[in-house]
Amino acid sequence: MSPGRSIESKAFACDGIISGCLSFRAILQNGFFVSDSTTASASARESNPTLALHRSLPHATRARARHATMAVFFIAGMMYASWGVHVPTVRDKFALSPGMLSFALLAVAGGSIFAMLTTGSWIARAGTRTACMAGGITMMICGSLILVTPWFWLLLVVLAAFGFGMATLDVAMNAEASAVEQALGQPIMSSLHGMFSIGGMAGAAAGGALLAHGLAPAAHLALASGLSLLVLLASMPAVLPHVPHHEEHAKASSSNRWRSGALWALGGLALVALIAEGAMYDWATVYMRDVVEASPSVSSAAYAAFSGGMAAGRFGGDAVRARFGAPQLIFGSAGLAFIGMVMALVLPNTIVTMTGFTLMGLGLANMMPVLFAAAARVEGVTAAEGLAQVAGLAYFGLLLGPVLIGGVAQISNLPIGLCVVAACCAVITLIGPKILKRLKI
Repeated sequence: MSPGRSIESKAFACDGIISGCLSFRAILQNGFFVSDSTTASASARESNPTLALHRSLPHATRARARHATMAVFFIAGMMYASWGVHVPTVRDKFALSPGMLSFALLAVAGGSIFAMLTTGSWIARAGTRTACMAGGITMMICGSLILVTPWFWLLLVVLAAFGFGMATLDVAMNAEASAVEQALGQPIMSSLHGMFSIGGMAGAAAGGALLAHGLAPAAHLALASGLSLLVLLASMPAVLPHVPHHEEHAKASSSNRWRSGALWALGGLALVALIAEGAMYDWATVYMRDVVEASPSVSSAAYAAFSGGMAAGRFGGDAVRARFGAPQLIFGSAGLAFIGMVMALVLPNTIVTMTGFTLMGLGLANMMPVLFAAAARVEGVTAAEGLAQVAGLAYFGLLLGPVLIGGVAQISNLPIGLCVVAACCAVITLIGPKILKRLKI
C-alpha cells in the first residue's frame, strides 16, 4: 500500500487469484450481501458502545488521537522504505542469486500474510494500542537486525518476523484510523495513508542521503528503527481507549468474517486495485525506457510522477469523500486512473506518458483508504478482522500485479501487458460504486 513495495512484488506469482477479479458481478447478481448483517444503520452505529465512548471524549482528545495515528502511519512508511533501500545490500552481503533473493523476499511476504490471516481476532480483543506496540516493536527490532544477521537461515527468520510485525502494525493502525474517523465524524483515512506515502518518501530519501555520506547500512537501519520506536512510544498514550469485546461476540465475529460477502467483495476490489498499483511501481520506469525511449534520468521520474500523484490524491481525498461520498470518489478515481493509463498507452511520448502516470497516481490514491474504511465498518465483524481479511486479499494483488504484467508482456509486448492495468481500473469504475452503494458506505 506504498512506495518501496515494488521490490517485493517482482518475486512472486499467485496462481488462481485472477478468478477473484472476475467474480464481482456474480456476487452482485447472486445476492451475496445480506442487508441485516453487512449494513449498519445510523441507530446501530450510535448504539455501539465503543463508538459512543469515543464520541463522548473531548474534541481535543480525539484530535490528539488523530495526530498520534498520523505519526504511526508516517513511521510505518519510513520503516518500510528504509528496508526497501537495503534489499541490494542484503543481496550483496549474502551473495544471493536472483532466485535466493526472491526466497528472502518471500519470507517478508509470508510473514505478512500469516499475520493478516491470524491476528485480526487478537487485535480486536487486545486493542489497537497493544497491537500497534507489539507489531511496531517487532518490526523495528527485526529491522535493526537485518544487516547484522550472520547466517542466511537466520536472515529468513528475521525477515519473516519483520513482515509479521509490519502487517500487524498495518492492520492495527488502520483499525485505529477507522475508530478516529468515526469518533471525529469526518473522513480522515486518505490523509493518514498520505502520511504513509510521505514517510516512505522521507525514509528512502534520508536513507540515500545518509548512505551517500558514508553511514554504514546497518547503522542506517538501526537509526531508523530507533527513531521510529521513540515516535511510536510517544504516540501511544494519545490513541483512543479500547473497549473489550465479550468472548461470545469475538467468536461470532471471527466466524462471520469468512462468511461475509461484503468483505469478500471489498477484498476483491482491493486485490484488483493493487494489481494495478503494484504493476505501476515495477513497470512504469521500464515502459518509459523501452517504449517511450526516454533517457535513464527521465525514465526514473516516472516513478516519482506516479508516487507524487498518489500522495497528492490522498491528501485531497478526504475532502472529496466528505463532499460527494465514497461511491462517487471511487467512480471518479478509477475513471481518472483508466484515462491516465490509456493516455500513456495510446500516445507514448514523454510528456503525455508522464501526465498519464501522474493521473494514475491520483486515481489509485484513494482506493485503499476508502476500501479499508469500508472494511472496518462491515456489521457483524470487528474492524480489525475486517481489515485483516481485506488487507490480506489486497496483498495478493500487490504481489500478483507485476508478475501478471510481466507474463503478458513476455508473450506479447509491454504495452499489451499494461492493458491489464487499464482493465483493472475499468472493472473498479463499473463495479466499485455498486458495491459501496449496496453496503451504504
